Amino acid sequence: MASKEAILMATLELASQNGLGAVSLSKIAKKVGIQKASLYSHFSSKDEIIDSLYEYLRTKARSKVNTGEIDYGELVKGKSALEVLRYVVSSYQTMNEDSDMLQFYRFIVSERPFNEDAAKIMVAETEKMILATKQLFYAMQVQHVMNFSNVDMAAFSFAMSVHSIINYIEDKKTAGIEEDGKMMEDFLEEFCKIYGTE
Repeated sequence: MASKEAILMATLELASQNGLGAVSLSKIAKKVGIQKASLYSHFSSKDEIIDSLYEYLRTKARSKVNTGEIDYGELVKGKSALEVLRYVVSSYQTMNEDSDMLQFYRFIVSERPFNEDAAKIMVAETEKMILATKQLFYAMQVQHVMNFSNVDMAAFSFAMSVHSIINYIEDKKTAGIEEDGKMMEDFLEEFCKIYGTE
């Protein structure tokens, strides 16, 4: 019997080749070399497979950068705002540059305007990033590393800006346009000038 991991990776390969909408349980079973009915011993539906694929790839990518549960208070202690933001953004970028995660995001991003499953995954990822940023910013505010009049809105705008810059950099790479690598650093420095307490 095929393992859950084999089913997930077969799904990733099929979706990368043909798009998420073209992936069916029958195609997944054929790719893995099992009967379609055997899939139900692991997953109840295609939606569950896609959700599990997202969680599996995210967990695997996070383990590569050792970002388990983060104690934001400890992370902030003794560091400047810029050091903290460089660290968290670099970790997030590294996680999203994992080859399987990148492959997954490519078809999810391209299908999100018309595929409900893809849109839900992008919403979930964005909300996770916003929540993590809020937790970080509250810790930074408590330790007087940054000063926000509205922590939640600052976290939202920071997270969305980082997302957009990462996407822009990835688009430039795909288009073969040279990237000088300064855009994210310039953004972080400017953000710290506005909100940092130093």
